[in-house]
Amino acid sequence: MRQNYTFTGKQNPHAIRSREILKKYPQVKEWMKPYPMTALWIALLNIIQLATGWAIVHYDLSGWWIFALAYTVGALSCHALFVLLHDAGHDAIWKSRNWNRVWGIFCNMGQGLPSAMGFRTYHLLHHAHLNEYKNDADLAFDWEAKLVKNIWWRKILWFSLFFLVESIRPARLEKGKTFDRWVFLNIIFVVATNTAIYQFIGPWALGYILLSSFFSVGLHPVGARWIQEHYTYKEGQETYSYYGPLNNYQFNIGYHNEHHDFYRVPWIHLPKIKALAPEYYDNLYAHTSWTKLILDFIFNPERDLYQRIVRERTINDRKNSNIVPSGAEDVSFAK
Repeated sequence: MRQNYTFTGKQNPHAIRSREILKKYPQVKEWMKPYPMTALWIALLNIIQLATGWAIVHYDLSGWWIFALAYTVGALSCHALFVLLHDAGHDAIWKSRNWNRVWGIFCNMGQGLPSAMGFRTYHLLHHAHLNEYKNDADLAFDWEAKLVKNIWWRKILWFSLFFLVESIRPARLEKGKTFDRWVFLNIIFVVATNTAIYQFIGPWALGYILLSSFFSVGLHPVGARWIQEHYTYKEGQETYSYYGPLNNYQFNIGYHNEHHDFYRVPWIHLPKIKALAPEYYDNLYAHTSWTKLILDFIFNPERDLYQRIVRERTINDRKNSNIVPSGAEDVSFAK
């Protein structure tokens, strides 16, 4: 097992690559505009979740059916809603920032959890401060990595409880600890919709939705995305894409290098970036199967939570180190 993260003094690679690509292919700027059709997909996925919950209650399905539907239809729908919530967080649906917030919150209807506004804050920090321990909630706590180690059953338990793990990581961060009116509205909206589902459809419908969310960020093939995106599978490479079939159902979320390079580009255009500039992406290590990845991460003793590149040891070391923090500038947006 590793004893610590791998530290680097290099600049955020996405800031460099995005500048180079924009200089060589200025037509990328044409894709840096909102894609309102995403709102229709959000509405459809919410309808699928509510309709499935209604069917469970109406046909009085057994617990095994609820479990199976939550692991298949529910997990894929909830994860897809998370992907579109992610686009809303980057203001990639509407021109209005507030309308993006509203539709991000709307994604939570089919998930049952008030995650949209918190995710928006901490995910933007992840982009601005990629792999900085004090400002990137995507990195595991030091104690978390030491606790899980490289032991297979602990990694299974970690995946199973990942939704709780993600909810406490922001407590470590120096920035973004805010509770504003949008977070409050997010909570009120989800409490109201959950109550309505419970009262007008039935408790098992709400149970199905919550179980779907539980699976969508945990022990499920789509849960491998948390490993795919930034866990080191090639020395020196910080970000990894997934080019597999589930991109067709998960709104191209696997195009993660492309997304970090141009995070204002909506999901619909991400494959176009790779096709336009293959010389920048074809030489990067990429995954082709989320199922294979999650099984490898769990059962391969060489895999652990320290399998990450980090820019910053501790805040006290910063003055005396040559580590260059990643920039916060929005190099992916046409100005």
